[in-house]
Amino acid sequence: MSPWTADTEPVMHEDRFTEAVQAICREDPRYDIEAYFFIREALDFTGRSLGKPSRGEGRHVSGEELLDGIRRYALQEYGPMTLTVLDSWGIRRTEDLGELVFNLVDRGILGSTEEDKKEDFAAGYDFQEAFVEPFLPREEPPSSSRSNQGRRSRRPPPKASDR
Repeated sequence: MSPWTADTEPVMHEDRFTEAVQAICREDPRYDIEAYFFIREALDFTGRSLGKPSRGEGRHVSGEELLDGIRRYALQEYGPMTLTVLDSWGIRRTEDLGELVFNLVDRGILGSTEEDKKEDFAAGYDFQEAFVEPFLPREEPPSSSRSNQGRRSRRPPPKASDR
């Protein structure tokens, strides 16, 4: 298994996950407990979206794949509130995502290989670009038909005799 392979199949009972995450939060209070549930859900989302099997070695996803999956899952779940939600959990940059993942690895909730490291999450993307910009209004280039739309012409309509 890798850090990007959740051991959350039926074998991983919800109570065990919750207990492990509560212990992590007592030792490392930087992140809200909800952040860990989010990571687990985002990992499952990423695996499904990549067509990975639900069990076995083939379920591994790379750090880059997981970061992209986390971004897509967060936008899907929280839309324009994504940045606010993540910030409320203590997640402010991709390095925080790596810390969360490896806290779960250290507890045995997620596995890891020798190639997997926290640095895989360093400078993955800018949160402002990833979570705010998709919701900003886009400027449309000016066009003559749009700029006159809604305006009344100052000229009176042509008379039948002028046609």
